[in-house]
Amino acid sequence: MPVTRTELLIATIARLLEGCGHVAVGASSPIPGAGAFLARALGGDEMRVSVLGSRRHNFFTDGGRELFDCAAQGRMDAFFLGGGQIDGEGNINLVGVGDYPTLDVRWPGSFGSAYLYFLVPRVILFREEHSPRVLVPTVDFVSAPGVSEEGVWRRGGPHALLTGRCLFAFDRAARRFRLESAHPGESAESVAEATGFGYDAADPVPETAAPDRRMLDLIRGRVRDEIAETYPAFAAEVLGTAA
Repeated sequence: MPVTRTELLIATIARLLEGCGHVAVGASSPIPGAGAFLARALGGDEMRVSVLGSRRHNFFTDGGRELFDCAAQGRMDAFFLGGGQIDGEGNINLVGVGDYPTLDVRWPGSFGSAYLYFLVPRVILFREEHSPRVLVPTVDFVSAPGVSEEGVWRRGGPHALLTGRCLFAFDRAARRFRLESAHPGESAESVAEATGFGYDAADPVPETAAPDRRMLDLIRGRVRDEIAETYPAFAAEVLGTAA
């Protein structure tokens, strides 16, 4: 069975989480959740994974509020954020499109994105859609800033941006993304055409590493079963477990 794009994303996330002690995953995040479970399995189960919405894989008793407390106490190493828009400085927009407050399109809102962006050391931006409407030159509204001016205390910030086309790393000093790899079937040119912001890149751009046999066995077995507890439809339709 060939490697699917979803399996590639899960394996890439697991690699990005190497060395973390505690990874938290927010709501509606089956691929990041599966990536965190894979990282835990590869690391000998030493990593703690907290998945909001799970009964089995969540030690929080007060949902998001307790997760925020955990981040403020420095007890969270990695978290995932997305956005309706993401720009080249790592700013994310979860509010809407247009001139605030008279927006043309309204999204659910920022919730705790800025709070976690400042506090969690390794924030992985994840958005499967990779198009100029998502990856924009400048977001219409800054829900959470990717960088801060000198003198502003923050422990956290963007570590990487993973999309359905490629993987970017973020250089906080340069305030820019760097194209690390393009997924199979993509190229430096196809990524550039679909990206609205400027970025740095190696020449040539390497291909994103596929999961090895051990990773695939875990994704299609143990990880599939673990993520099915919270996301049964995802496990059934995407990872192939029985409904």
